Amino acid sequence: MMGRREDGQGQFFYSFDLDKVVPPDHLVRQIDGLLDLSWVHKELAPYYSHTGRPSIDLIRMLLVGYVFALRSERRLCAEVQVDLAYRWFCKLGIEDRIPDHSVFSRARHKRFRESDALRRVFEGVVAMCITTGLVGGEAFSIDASLIKADVDKKKRMPGDQPIAWPKLEEASHAVREYLAALDTARGDEDGSGDAGGSGKGRDRHKPPKEVSLTDPQATWVARPGLDPFFAYDANYLIDNKAGIIIDAVGTRANRTVEIATTQSGPC
Repeated sequence: MMGRREDGQGQFFYSFDLDKVVPPDHLVRQIDGLLDLSWVHKELAPYYSHTGRPSIDLIRMLLVGYVFALRSERRLCAEVQVDLAYRWFCKLGIEDRIPDHSVFSRARHKRFRESDALRRVFEGVVAMCITTGLVGGEAFSIDASLIKADVDKKKRMPGDQPIAWPKLEEASHAVREYLAALDTARGDEDGSGDAGGSGKGRDRHKPPKEVSLTDPQATWVARPGLDPFFAYDANYLIDNKAGIIIDAVGTRANRTVEIATTQSGPC
């Protein structure tokens, strides 16, 4: 019981079978026995190169994070690095490198940003849940969760003051999207006109209280008992039979938008 292993020359060769160290009753084995992601791979294949290193199955990694409540992608990568059962489920060998957490954000913001591929995957999963009877279609719940924006809240300006935005070619993606949204809103107001001469069209949209210079589409949220912060809303439509999320949309943190999103849902 008190034996000590003396330091010496490390072992050069190992005989190791990852499949044998994952217990047969482990949850990842139960999930793997039911999981078929072949259709997902076909859906996402056009967005990957046919040359270079084989891609990592990020969908499986995200499933690990969801099922085992790993709330950040940084933490997820760290856990898959050391947990043999997670490695086995993600089809990674004992010597395979774990991708950096930034791979997930690059996939969202670059690889799939201008496509609806992830939406199609989501709707495909919902369709499978409906087919297997997990969705009752009779009672639903709505949840709007605040998601804190990844910005420095000190870098902000009052919304009623003019802001010297950089040129479009020098601005970040978030700023370009915000300026494009402003141009669209102005065009809509000009198109609807002020035919009655009442001036109500120009007063319809109040300026935000604070504007983030990093991510101007984020909303300044001030709630009793909380330090103000910039945030977005994650809006979920949930079927009450088994708690299946049947629709999801991200919006600015605004109660009016929450209500409109609910009313325009698939039901």
